[in-house]
Amino acid sequence: MTVRSAPPHSNSAEEAIVFVVDDDASVREALSSLFRSVGLQVETFGSAHEFLQSKLPNAPGCLILDIRLPRLSGLDFQAELARADIRIPIIFMTGHGDIPMTVRAMKAGAVDFLTKPFRDQDMLDAVTAAIERDRNSRDEAKVLSDLQALFATLTPRERQVMNLVTAGLMNKQIAAEIGLAEITVKIHRGNIMRKMGAKSLPDLVRMAELLGSGPTSSRPQT
Repeated sequence: MTVRSAPPHSNSAEEAIVFVVDDDASVREALSSLFRSVGLQVETFGSAHEFLQSKLPNAPGCLILDIRLPRLSGLDFQAELARADIRIPIIFMTGHGDIPMTVRAMKAGAVDFLTKPFRDQDMLDAVTAAIERDRNSRDEAKVLSDLQALFATLTPRERQVMNLVTAGLMNKQIAAEIGLAEITVKIHRGNIMRKMGAKSLPDLVRMAELLGSGPTSSRPQT
């Protein structure tokens, strides 16, 4: 008897969706039934083209992809998704897997590679891990997007001061570096902390690391 464990119960898990791309209708139906039995939403497609023509919902999820598809193979489809900047965790399944194929898929970012016939629980475990990865990626992207929006509110001079502050320079050093009075640097620094919502210097440094900021010696006009 196969024991089926559902993903963790949370709003994100309940909204999660699994996409299945396989040209075998019986496989699509079996997987759809499996995922729905643990409360997951499912959408199935008979080809890579059908999937590309669909509108993807803004929700955490993963893609179950047969390695051998008509016209466009699963591996080529994986590359196509990467070129289109469609970032969704992929679980490959195949009845004809080999080591080079598995290595290529995993190097390109696949979460798992299951050989048919596989146990239901192995598929559910892989899907749970893939959805969790996608959820984490979405959370990180949201944090970065929010930071970028805050950073956009800074003036060019404030951005320059922030880069130097987070590079470890003291106010006096920053003042000498960009030709400002030390009190002016302090004012800029206070504005930066307020606009970025930073509670401390380490907090601001972490924000800068996420934003990919670095020190600069450019001298914008005041």
